[in-house]
Amino acid sequence: MKKNLRIVSAAAAALLAVAPVAASAVSVNAADNTTVNATNSSSDYSHINLGGSDVTKYIANVNPSFTLNGALRKNNDNTNANAQAVAAGSLTGSITANVGGVTATANLIHGNHGAANIKVVSATNASTVIYDGTGDHESNPVKNFNAVVSGQKYVITVNSVGFNFGANNAGKKVTLALPKTADIKFTVAPNGWSIGNDGKTLTGSLDNNGTVNGIQLTETLTAFDAANTNNVVFYNIATGQQVNSGNTMVLADYNGQLNVNSLKSTIESNFKAFQRLTTASNSDQNGQENTNTFDNPPVVTTVDEIKDQLEKAGIKVNAADNFTAPHSFTVTVTAKSNVNGKTAQLPVTFTVANVAEPTVASQSKTIMHNAYFYKEDGTTRANNDKAKRYESVTVAMSTKKIGNKDFYEVIKDGKATGMYINADNIDGTKRTLKHNAYVYKTSKKRANKVVLKKGDTVVTYGGTYTFKNGKQYYKINNNTEKTYVKASNF
Repeated sequence: MKKNLRIVSAAAAALLAVAPVAASAVSVNAADNTTVNATNSSSDYSHINLGGSDVTKYIANVNPSFTLNGALRKNNDNTNANAQAVAAGSLTGSITANVGGVTATANLIHGNHGAANIKVVSATNASTVIYDGTGDHESNPVKNFNAVVSGQKYVITVNSVGFNFGANNAGKKVTLALPKTADIKFTVAPNGWSIGNDGKTLTGSLDNNGTVNGIQLTETLTAFDAANTNNVVFYNIATGQQVNSGNTMVLADYNGQLNVNSLKSTIESNFKAFQRLTTASNSDQNGQENTNTFDNPPVVTTVDEIKDQLEKAGIKVNAADNFTAPHSFTVTVTAKSNVNGKTAQLPVTFTVANVAEPTVASQSKTIMHNAYFYKEDGTTRANNDKAKRYESVTVAMSTKKIGNKDFYEVIKDGKATGMYINADNIDGTKRTLKHNAYVYKTSKKRANKVVLKKGDTVVTYGGTYTFKNGKQYYKINNNTEKTYVKASNF
């Protein structure tokens, strides 16, 4: 009996009233001859569940991601003779599928006998089987991962992949698309479905339940050197400096639009990924020594994945991959090492120079108590400046809840500044008197003859002031007069 490659997305499952279930990624490890450690469930794992997205509007992008770690490292002469054992070989894998901004992730799930419905063989000699959990081997899978040599290519075949697009898509024609940059193809199609000439697309009609089953994927992988621990880092090409994020400026066309395909090339022309390689003596270089031996890990983020990021950010992309450009937006790309599979992510903020930044509606407010400016977390000071009482400040039209406090964002020249003032210093806080109270000008002098009554609601501004008598007072009344009430009365 064949076992499916299975998936669950809690959010998508909720949309289709499917009970959420737990799944864990599976490692097929040559060093472990027992059943593979995986989470199994009686719940339905039989499909990649895409939450009922309208597939007539989008192409469903399928992005398999498998990692094969070699157990052996080639000798310095690049031969396999007496290759050095460096680790236990292993295979891990998952498939991410997305359509219309809805994303779900599938993990390799083992069947009752601990076998994944996959087969891995050498790319140069198909008779060299690394793993086989298919057909007659389901109850006793072949495991030979300790023969995997780093740097060599292997072919992985994944059987019985299924997709569930929801009953609202029943009978609709669907195109599944694989990334063009990866060496992966559709190799078996269900009845009535057709594979494109390049193997990158699979087209057909969903059944009465909105599902399709029995898909086979085949990918050629290069085995990674798991003993090489070098990291991948990004550098700014113009400055030569290592960066964790980036900024770049672009121009929209005369219709105010950009094309998704240009975004990736723009990033790659401004930023480059580097990774130090292992030296001939097998000494790992992690930036501690001066060496000119580098690799340039490629950016593996696809155009389709960038489109999905834009869709999730509320930026609609049309069929020609064009979108109306906002003044700024952020795209995150990933570079992946061909040596050890390590990755690095770089979020890049695009500023569209010929698209005006939206003007933020604002209002003028009077600060009633000295106040600091804070960053968006509401606790870290944005600078050493202090907003002084009775000064005017331009802020957003409404407050923002940060933690358990309300803050106004400061607006300058119609633009948000990312600086915040505690709204208590501007609008004050309503407090109820527990005792009758006088209004004071100083610690000894009353401001007037008014007596505030127990139970009255009074607006106080900011924190308390400590007067010369050592007692604490709140500023009351929205004016510049010296009017204070003892804090102990509230």
